[in-house]
Amino acid sequence: MYYDYHMHSSFSEDSKTPMDDMIKKSIEFGLKEICFTEHIDYSVIIGDEERNISIDYKDYFSKLNYFNELYKNDITIKKGIEIGLQEHVLDRCLEDVVNNDFDFVIASIHTIDKYELIGKKFYQDKTQLEAYRQYYETLYDMMKKFKNYSVLGHVDIVKRYGDLNNIIDDKVFGDEIDEILKMVIHEGKGIEINTSCFRYKLPDLTPSSYILKRYRELGGEIITTGSDSHNPAQVAHEFKRIYANLKDMGYKYVCTFDRMKPNFINL
Repeated sequence: MYYDYHMHSSFSEDSKTPMDDMIKKSIEFGLKEICFTEHIDYSVIIGDEERNISIDYKDYFSKLNYFNELYKNDITIKKGIEIGLQEHVLDRCLEDVVNNDFDFVIASIHTIDKYELIGKKFYQDKTQLEAYRQYYETLYDMMKKFKNYSVLGHVDIVKRYGDLNNIIDDKVFGDEIDEILKMVIHEGKGIEINTSCFRYKLPDLTPSSYILKRYRELGGEIITTGSDSHNPAQVAHEFKRIYANLKDMGYKYVCTFDRMKPNFINL
């Protein structure tokens, strides 16, 4: 049984898919439970304009409640968010999480110094090594300051938008990665395995096999599985493969969440 805990609909700015279509495809695939994790990214420079990427929470929760009732005999739908962390908006991020009744919160880094990683500007005037190091240092700093989350999203996303022909070995940043993972484990949080790696044609999983194995070796147990889907064709993409990967790495469970508390499901 599979659980897709990273999913976007038209409530996210980068998706045009109605929530209902994502749910129907999930039911078609036989998923037992899903979680919508719509994007929140405050203070982002897009083009020449600084903007806030946000959602109408009242409408969002209303739709989730409606579809949960409509499809209650077919699937469980959890209330989630993917919140993009930056130093100068942490108070606003915390306010969003504290003031809303989420089951699950993904903490992600999509933006550094207000520039989206996807936009490539972050990588200008930097070597690949410098870009990676700044990303991991930023992620570590955010984790020290922001505690109201469930799992870290796509831990090594910096690889997704850099030079794909020159991906640096994780061992170069082994100390930084270990410190991030130790903090996550110590605070009772988790990480996700994210199948967007197959769409972006990355040479390894997201996060990498190295990071997934280190998390397990260091004692990490809380892990969720997510497609990072933005349209129905991406729902639960390659889940059979990643569930097998997790077993091979020694994982015994995947997690679902209810009101920010993990539930451990045997693999």
